[in-house]
Amino acid sequence: MSDQAKLLGGLRVLVPRGGIWGDLVSQALRDRGAQTVIAPLVDFSHTSEEDKLVDALKDLESGVFDWMTATSATVADVLKHHSATFHERTKVAIVGEATAVAFREAGYPVTITPDEDNNTTFQLLKEWTEIDSGEVLRVLTLRSDVATPVLTTGLIERGHDVTQVLAFRTIGVPASVHIREDIDSGRINAILVASAKIAEEVLKQFPQLPADTLVVCVGENTLAAAEALELADGGQARQAEVDAIIEAVESAIDHSDMLD
Repeated sequence: MSDQAKLLGGLRVLVPRGGIWGDLVSQALRDRGAQTVIAPLVDFSHTSEEDKLVDALKDLESGVFDWMTATSATVADVLKHHSATFHERTKVAIVGEATAVAFREAGYPVTITPDEDNNTTFQLLKEWTEIDSGEVLRVLTLRSDVATPVLTTGLIERGHDVTQVLAFRTIGVPASVHIREDIDSGRINAILVASAKIAEEVLKQFPQLPADTLVVCVGENTLAAAEALELADGGQARQAEVDAIIEAVESAIDHSDMLD
């Protein structure tokens, strides 16, 4: 039995997102001995820029864009919802393992994605040679309303013609009575927090966590948001378990794919 399996054996971890993201993270944790409970605390709703999105997708189909980018698996769901079609001349750059899986399962093209050992937005900007060729590219970037526009900003700074669209909104989802009871009683031992929005929902929905419940924040931005909210953390004396959970999550999902 591995050291991680010994540390996480029997630990029940709440995974706060569903879909491909939740499946990949949950499997990574189970492979290391943890028990997982997938209980989405966030979901995705229609964008406030629906007309802009529809127009952009028409341009995507007609070949207006040289490239399209996505850093969230939810973008694939948005594209499917709108029955989007890619013009054969348009290339696609994506970030994140869950994003790649979602695009390929939907039958959408993937032209470039960073190396799996460093599948980050920053790495994409380094590996994407076309954006530093001197040619001005027309690029469509689709993202969440709460996502930090690192990729969009990087493209604009390089002088490209960028159409950025908020493809979806992130909203909170109330946990079921059963989940709340398991949290209150301590039957769920750890809560994974993978974005600022999830941190907000944990604080709002579980204001009085048991003292020994681990609150495990993945990613610097998430940790900073949780600290700003003064989100309780029972893991100070159990750092080895926290580190093992973080390592498991990061083995399956990069920070860039933890966007809401």
